[in-house]
Amino acid sequence: MTSLGETLRRAREEKGLTVESAARDTNIARRYLTALEEEDFAQFPAEAYALGFLKNYSEYLGLNMQETLSLFKVIKIQEQSLPMNELLTKSSGPSKVGPLIIILVIVLGGAGAGAFFFWKSGRTETKQEAAVHVPTNYVLESGILEQRFYAGDSLTVPVNGELYKFSLANLGEVVTINAPSGPLMLNLSQMVSVDINNDGVNELEISLEDYSRSEPLMGAWIRFSLQGAHNSAETAPDAGNVAASTESAPSVAAKTVFTSTAPYPFTLQIQFQGFCMFRWEILREANRQGRTEQYFSRGGELNIQAQNGVRLWVSNAASVKLQAIGGGRSQAVEIGGPGEIVVADIAWVRDEASGWKLALLRLEN
Repeated sequence: MTSLGETLRRAREEKGLTVESAARDTNIARRYLTALEEEDFAQFPAEAYALGFLKNYSEYLGLNMQETLSLFKVIKIQEQSLPMNELLTKSSGPSKVGPLIIILVIVLGGAGAGAFFFWKSGRTETKQEAAVHVPTNYVLESGILEQRFYAGDSLTVPVNGELYKFSLANLGEVVTINAPSGPLMLNLSQMVSVDINNDGVNELEISLEDYSRSEPLMGAWIRFSLQGAHNSAETAPDAGNVAASTESAPSVAAKTVFTSTAPYPFTLQIQFQGFCMFRWEILREANRQGRTEQYFSRGGELNIQAQNGVRLWVSNAASVKLQAIGGGRSQAVEIGGPGEIVVADIAWVRDEASGWKLALLRLEN
C-alpha cells in the first residue's frame, strides 16, 4: 500500500508543482508541507495541526480526503505498540502465558462489544435526529446564503421580480438539487452556474462545500451566490467620515451586521472551536497598518478593535465563532463552513436606507 507521504508527493509532482509553489498557493509554511510528505509529524505543535494541514493539502492536490486521513490514522495506530513482549516473556515457574492471553482476549472482546454498542447507538441517535428534521424553505434575501441543508430543504431565489425554487432532492454518491431548469448533481467542492430563467445569463452559482457520502444523514453544506447585477452586495465606502479604502479585492457578497446613521468603532470578539490559522488587518487606519498572523487551537480567544473595518483570512471558517460588538449591540457573524478558506472584510459601507451599515463582505481568494 502506498504510504501517506508518497501519495502526497506523487500528487504534487504529477501536477508539476514544487513544495515552494504549493506553500504559496495554500498559505501553509513550506516546512509543514515537507513534514507531511516525509511523515515527520513531530514538526507539528499538536496532532490537530497536522490534521488541519493534511486536510487543506489533500483538497489542494485533488486527493480523496477520506483516503489520506485513513493513511494518517494507520501511521498513528502503528506508533502505538501493544505490550505483547511482556505477556509472552518466559518464566521459570508455571506458565502464566495462557491465562494472561485468555484474560486479554476477554477484555478486548468486551471492549469491542462495548464500542460496537455505542457506535450502533450513536448511529441510531443520528438517524433518529435526522428522521425528525422538518424540511425548511429558506429565502435568498441578499447576494449569498451558505449553510447546512438536509434532504427536503429548499431555497427560494428572487430574480427580476420572479421567485424560483431549488430543493435538495437526494444525498447519495452525489448531491442532487432540483432546479427550475432540471436536476443539478454536485460532487464535493464542485461549483455549477445556473441560468435560472433561461435568458442566456447565469444568475446563480451553487457550490458543494462539505459533504460525506458515508454520512448523508449529516446533510450538506451548500453555498448559493447571486451573480452580477442580481447581487445586492455593496462595495467599501469612498466618502464621508471614513477614509477611502486602498484595497482593490472585489466584493463577492455582503451580509448586514449593524445599521446606523454614522459609523462608530466596533470590536470583533472571536472564539476558536478548533485548529485555525488566522490573519487580520485593520483597514483605513494610517497608524495601524500591517497584517498579523497567528495559529489558534480550540479554546483560543481574540479581540480586535477597529474604527472602519477589518480584513480577515481564515483557514477553517467553521472553527471560528465571531461576535461583532458596538453601539451597545452584539451580533453573531457566520463567515463560512467546515474546511472553507475565507477572505472577508467586516467594514462600514454606505447604505441608501440607513446611511451606513457594518457588513460582512466576502472577497475572492
